[in-house]
Amino acid sequence: MEPDLDPSTLRCDRCGRPVHPGRGDHYLVRIEAVADPAPPVFTAEDMAIDFESEFTRLLEATRDLTAQQAMDQVRRRVELTLCLACYRDWIEDPTGSSAVE
Repeated sequence: MEPDLDPSTLRCDRCGRPVHPGRGDHYLVRIEAVADPAPPVFTAEDMAIDFESEFTRLLEATRDLTAQQAMDQVRRRVELTLCLACYRDWIEDPTGSSAVE
């Protein structure tokens, strides 16, 4: 996703406040999420499954996914434009966990 660099339309993705490139009034936040990158661990139980029926089950479970939806389950990159106030709130609590308490 390319950020919108037209100064007349660039807004904070969180609150909608207009921001202005070159004025130091916002942050570009890049987030990359990757599915568990560790090699898979196989148990004896895993090795005992019927691979053909498991493959058929997985194929059926993913049949309606687009290529992009399938890729998003493995790796996803997002860019956010955040004004200074929203950035300060987000960087201190990026998961929003303090709001849940």
